[in-house]
Amino acid sequence: MNKNIFVPADILLPDFDVNSADWQKWALIACDQFTSQKDYWDEVDKFIGDAMSTYSLVLPEAYLETEKEPQHKKVIVESMVSIPQKLVCHKEAMVYIERILPDGKLRRGIVGSIDLEKYDYRFENKPLVSATEETVLSRIPPRVNIRRFASMELPHIMVFYDDIEDRIMSFMEEVKSSCRMLYDFTLMAGGGAIKGYKLEGDVLDQLCALIGEYEASKGGASYAVGDGNHSLAGAKTYYEELKEQFGDGAETHPARYALCEIVNIHESSIEFEPIYRIVKNVDVEALLASLPDNGRKMDAYIMGEKREVYFPDVHPIDIGCLQIFIDEYLRAHPEAECDYIHGVEDTIELSKMENTVAFLCNGIEKDDLLSYVAENGSLPRKTFSMGEAKSKRYYIEARKI
Repeated sequence: MNKNIFVPADILLPDFDVNSADWQKWALIACDQFTSQKDYWDEVDKFIGDAMSTYSLVLPEAYLETEKEPQHKKVIVESMVSIPQKLVCHKEAMVYIERILPDGKLRRGIVGSIDLEKYDYRFENKPLVSATEETVLSRIPPRVNIRRFASMELPHIMVFYDDIEDRIMSFMEEVKSSCRMLYDFTLMAGGGAIKGYKLEGDVLDQLCALIGEYEASKGGASYAVGDGNHSLAGAKTYYEELKEQFGDGAETHPARYALCEIVNIHESSIEFEPIYRIVKNVDVEALLASLPDNGRKMDAYIMGEKREVYFPDVHPIDIGCLQIFIDEYLRAHPEAECDYIHGVEDTIELSKMENTVAFLCNGIEKDDLLSYVAENGSLPRKTFSMGEAKSKRYYIEARKI
């Protein structure tokens, strides 16, 4: 058995021609995107029609608590039986991905499976695959329930690794011309384009050796979850249930692993942007008066005007100091609300609302992410974002669980 943390998987894919238009209808953006934009999903529904699609296998979060939810759940139950029978299994394989993002930049990755024995969202367990942001425990049970009754998984999980010399992707660039191309198509709804190459035989063996060398070189946390942490936490929780049920027999169960895409955090297309905060329904001057006279300096905006303010120095990064203060303030002032905003200009504009204060702060540099997580554990929630919604992973590869 391969002793790496990231290993090959039995990958399920449709048997479409490489450039078939059917791929465009098969591939769907992550279900947690466009949650407030029902029009996006209405257009997706119309575009796909009756075609075989991952849309029939996942529940867009925009449908939650709407009339669409029970209708679509019925489709999922039926599709989990019918669709797997129509897919081809690429046994013990990986897929090399070249994704052209909507802004034209290239993001490279490799699809395979992560060993859940090595992952944990709890920092105190010192996992080799770590969560990067705070895990909201209430979001895990719904995902576990889905996994219990699913015949296969479709991940939007992206996991970072820290290969500053770019040895793994440089190897892929050298060998990709010798690999079978599985697909090459334009993603629906402005998602850019994507190519996928099957990795097998000698190429896969050499890649697994490189991955093993990378993991051994780290001596500690080797991977950090960049996107889909709650999905991975759900997979881990379900696997722990199976261990209680089957004991040592669970070690060979398919649910020990979770399909994901690994991406080098040093890819130039990976860009971290801070997520800012606004606090609404407050007595602005009273809130500012409650701040100390020194500590971590940040910028506050009231009615579009900047003020320098300080927060207690109680966290390794600025955004943590800010979030701790806001959490304590909200507990003492339940009428107040916090919202998380992308972009400096939008944040300043929202500060012009009555009874609102906006805060700009530093997040974390991407080169510091894995070392921070290894030393301190998860970041505060909503610390950083990685580009716009259309840059998120699309569901393409699947795997039986």
